[in-house]
Amino acid sequence: MNYANLNEFLKRGQPVFAKGPVALIFAEDPVEVDSTILHHLKIGFRNVVVFGGPTIEIDQDITQGPSAARVHFVSYDLLPDNALPQAVNAVSDVMVGQWIYYCYNAEYLFFPFCETRTIGEMVTFHTEERRDAMLTYAVDLYARDLTDHPDAVDLNEAYLDRSGYFALGRPDANRHPKERQLDFFGGLRWRFEEYVPKPRRKIDRISIFRANPDARLMGDHTFTVEEYNTYACPWHHNLTAAVASFRAAKALRRNPGSSFNINTFMWHASTKFEWDSAQLMDLGLMEPGQWF
Repeated sequence: MNYANLNEFLKRGQPVFAKGPVALIFAEDPVEVDSTILHHLKIGFRNVVVFGGPTIEIDQDITQGPSAARVHFVSYDLLPDNALPQAVNAVSDVMVGQWIYYCYNAEYLFFPFCETRTIGEMVTFHTEERRDAMLTYAVDLYARDLTDHPDAVDLNEAYLDRSGYFALGRPDANRHPKERQLDFFGGLRWRFEEYVPKPRRKIDRISIFRANPDARLMGDHTFTVEEYNTYACPWHHNLTAAVASFRAAKALRRNPGSSFNINTFMWHASTKFEWDSAQLMDLGLMEPGQWF
């Protein structure tokens, strides 16, 4: 289904809103839009909604294939500030109680044991744990060879950093650390921080959440409800997930201030991405919690 704008989608998209989990993909450019859709269909999202401008095209094998009824396109301008949180909050208002996930194109959600379990099974377990949101880490991916892949995107030879990640306490208004909240850093945003504005250096997102009219997503990927921003409940560790993302690499290659100064993203801690959850758990980039 195609929708001319967000308002039309909110009026006519009742089948999408009936039951989650739903994936919202914000396509900033045409890079790997199809693979992003297919990945999230594969891990079990009931519906995948793509927001993007007129340059975004979805392959006919998807729009006319067996999963066509689960794929929707909403014409949407992503250039204005806070375009993403505004759309996510609007969808949240019509999906109260349902699970929503959001990401950009060329980003791929991984959660513990996702090769054998679906996203629906995971959020059901997370609900039983009395959790309404899940911490995810944006794990930067990048191409090995920037000459052959000048946009830094290469699914066949994708690399990530196996070390260099760290967390700092998240201060409140009185500069006291917030309970069960941390700011996480690492990856390309840390190694090339001189090219990244300070507010965009964090890699943590609350990108999986249960829609609640009182919980508003903000521009820094956190919510107005503080409990949504916690990494675990007070009693034990909870599940976390990872978003394998080419977004930072694309931006660093595209930005005039950095593109001519970066010839490679490879360093001594680069390792090939295996496209499985076990590697991400072994590297400590997501947590299985009590889910075995």
